[in-house]
Amino acid sequence: MPKKMLLSLLIGASVLVTAACSDTEENAANEEETPTEEQATEENGETAEGDAESAEQPEMPEPDLEGVPDVVAEVNGEEIIKEDFEAAYTAQFQQMAMQAQVSGQEVDQAQLKEQVAESLVSQELLVQETANRDIEATDEEVNETLTSLAEQNGLASSEEFLTALEEQGLSEEEVMEQVASQVKVDKLIAEESGEAEASEEELQEFYEQMQAQQEEMGGEELPPFEDIEAELEAQL
Repeated sequence: MPKKMLLSLLIGASVLVTAACSDTEENAANEEETPTEEQATEENGETAEGDAESAEQPEMPEPDLEGVPDVVAEVNGEEIIKEDFEAAYTAQFQQMAMQAQVSGQEVDQAQLKEQVAESLVSQELLVQETANRDIEATDEEVNETLTSLAEQNGLASSEEFLTALEEQGLSEEEVMEQVASQVKVDKLIAEESGEAEASEEELQEFYEQMQAQQEEMGGEELPPFEDIEAELEAQL
């Protein structure tokens, strides 16, 4: 069975890649600007104070993956296996844990596991229904969605987005397959619910939520609201 990665996991992974790239660049810059002994002495007091503040920061918790069965669920004969659940759960947990550090609240891992499992089952049902209705995704629709995802995650092109995900262990074939799957699901939802138009206020609120999430996770700033308003409306 091919590895299945939900679009939400895809986005989560890319955000983490963006944050990791930022950290790498910062580390490289720090290495280039290695302070002299005199500078180090002068800044010693500030460094000690910074270390003390860092020591007060709570450690990032680890996802609890013990006891996950080999087959988490079965949907009309299609298995949701342990590997897929753990990948989705870890990505969601990392986002929740970062938010928890800001809010000071602990992540309820039991509840999160249940939510992730239900989400995987729901997504599989939608994917199966798109196949039953012979819903297709054109190359143009897939490429547009890929470009939109790249922009949402502060990357200049879909090529950069694919490269970043490849570094996380996702091949281009897997990414394209899952983006196409999500395009089909979006079409299915549109057929069932009809086209809905989001208000300017809703779009602005959604943009601010995404921007806040990026800041919490250490990612790059989103493009200006006006530049991605169409993508925000489509996603919302």
